[in-house]
Amino acid sequence: MVVPQGMEALTMRANLLRESIQKSKANTENMVAILGSFDHRLSALEAAMRPTQAEATILRGPHEDLESYLEAVDMLKGIVKFFTSGKNFKSSDGVLTHVNNLLAKSVSKLEEEFRQLMMTYSKPIEPDRLFDCLPKSLRPSSGGEENNNSKHENHAKSLEAAVYKPPALIPPRILPLLHDLAQQVVQSGHQQQCFKIYRECRSTALESSLRKLGVEKLSKEDVQKMQWETLEAKIANWIHFMRIAVKLLFAGEKKICDQILDGISFPKDQCFAEVTANSVATLLSFGDTVARSKRSPEKLFVLLDMYEIMREIQPEFETIFEGKPCADMRECAINLTKRLAQTAQETFGDFEELVEKDPSKTTVLDGTVHPLTSYVINYVKFLFDYQSTLTQLFQEFETGAENESQLAIVTNRIMQALQSNLDGKSKQYKDSALTYLFLMNNIHYMVRSVRRSEAKDILGDDWVQRHRRIVQQNANQYKRVAWAKILQTLSVQGMSSGSSLGNDSSGVSRAMIKERFKSFNMQFEELHIKQSQWTVPDPELRESLRLAVAEVLLPAYRSFAKRFGPLVENGKNPQKYIKYSPEELDHLLGELFEGKQYVEPRR
Repeated sequence: MVVPQGMEALTMRANLLRESIQKSKANTENMVAILGSFDHRLSALEAAMRPTQAEATILRGPHEDLESYLEAVDMLKGIVKFFTSGKNFKSSDGVLTHVNNLLAKSVSKLEEEFRQLMMTYSKPIEPDRLFDCLPKSLRPSSGGEENNNSKHENHAKSLEAAVYKPPALIPPRILPLLHDLAQQVVQSGHQQQCFKIYRECRSTALESSLRKLGVEKLSKEDVQKMQWETLEAKIANWIHFMRIAVKLLFAGEKKICDQILDGISFPKDQCFAEVTANSVATLLSFGDTVARSKRSPEKLFVLLDMYEIMREIQPEFETIFEGKPCADMRECAINLTKRLAQTAQETFGDFEELVEKDPSKTTVLDGTVHPLTSYVINYVKFLFDYQSTLTQLFQEFETGAENESQLAIVTNRIMQALQSNLDGKSKQYKDSALTYLFLMNNIHYMVRSVRRSEAKDILGDDWVQRHRRIVQQNANQYKRVAWAKILQTLSVQGMSSGSSLGNDSSGVSRAMIKERFKSFNMQFEELHIKQSQWTVPDPELRESLRLAVAEVLLPAYRSFAKRFGPLVENGKNPQKYIKYSPEELDHLLGELFEGKQYVEPRR
């Protein structure tokens, strides 16, 4: 078949056009490759030039502008990433070496900046700043802790609702800077250096704050050598220091530790534990030394105060010192609380024994309340200011009895020990009447004190009524022993010669009547002199005892004088025998039990 000439020409043109298009495509691909290579080289050139831009910032350090400094560090890290991405760049080794050297310098400068900031802002807190963070009732100027009134329970309850405002140990504006610096240092692999800087700066500041406050390291020997007054003052201070340390300083340390090290791959709990370890040990060791020191009655109340503060701070202590690294500190605090409770309970037993066996041979010559009685009663009254504390204390030990009844048992035993001792002391008197007066005074003092205190609710009305009867029994015994003999002089028994006694007193000799009046006068004067020197300190009891004597003596004297007085009045010198009217006797009885000092008249 013959193809037309025009068709051949068209085919040739089509083939030429196809060849032209293929050549154009190949040229385009070559150009794209060339341009791509050129762009890559420009990126490499730009990356190689960046260290020069960042170097000045790195060498200047982060102090003036931390944000720009950290941006420069990120830029350098980007360059390292670019050149280590697997692409083959000629002469990149020199750039990488230079960048890595700059990064090493940046870490060193960041670490130094972290150290400088930590040192600059880790300063001890002045005591006045700490006091301002306390509730008003606990600030030294208010006398809250020193002026602890007898209503100890109310004071303790008010502290439960008290508000504490921990101070800013580091200015809040500095905390984000420290956080960013710590994060960069740790991310650069310098975790231990960061840990050491933080620990040293914060522990030094914390220990200095406590020293300024007055906390001191005392050995066991130091405590044992102290006079009681000195030790008592140091214990009162320790209680104050424990509140400030836990509620303000340790709480503040925990807060800034959490803020600075937040989100950083770093053992925060371990760091906090090492910052606070020495301070906690110093405080707890003093408490432990006191708890282990020789027991004595006067220490009981400070032991209870110490036990109270440990109970008060325990919830916060558990929260602040959480985690495994702080486990030893938590255990030490719990052990101290238990040891204080144990020592306090043992002191109870010691006190009971000391009261019962008190060797004091001191005799109160006037039969008044013995110093031991007032001491023991005041001791017991103070115990009841710690009623809720004692209830908690008894809970530390399984006694098998209700805690309130346990307090009643302890109190009863102390009271019984006191009575037993008083019975022994009363036997030292040669005058039996003074023996009974002494017991009456002392047991009355016990009863009156119990009735006027919270001890009544614990010991109960039965105890009060039983001991009031003992008071009355001793009063009756005093009256019988002291006045029986003088009442015999006013008795008509044995005065008759056998005949009946009429209104004319027949059968009774004048001489016998004179002798009776004379004997009465002499005995009364002796009794008046002696018993005016005796003491009944309670006004109501004193008056009732005088009245009881008057009710026995005066009617007998009136009857005797009325019946036999005329025999004497009709003779010589009647005033020599009838020296006192009933009214004068009543007046002189009103002078008994005043504790007067008798001066023997000159002869």
